[in-house]
Amino acid sequence: MTKSRIALALTVLLLAATASPAMAYEWLRYPHSPQWHVVHRGIYELNNRIAFLEANPDIDEGYKGPIIRRSRADILRLRAALYPADWRWATPCCYGRRPIHIR
Repeated sequence: MTKSRIALALTVLLLAATASPAMAYEWLRYPHSPQWHVVHRGIYELNNRIAFLEANPDIDEGYKGPIIRRSRADILRLRAALYPADWRWATPCCYGRRPIHIR
């Protein structure tokens, strides 16, 4: 009975550790994650759709206006799903150095 309780407790702990919000943060934070690529691709496709609609003079403004507005709202929503880039460099940024003064 106690072995089954220990196994259950370890399983619950393992599931809680793998499905934590920190793990979700890591999935959308780095560009190598599949979720980041899906969101980035969606933004790219919506931008292309907006550009196509704006460049086509044969489509009525009353028809394409709401579509463009909805697409821009979707882009903002998708951008909010992505976390800001946090690039890890091996060397410090140039602004972190002291300025060089030449006489």
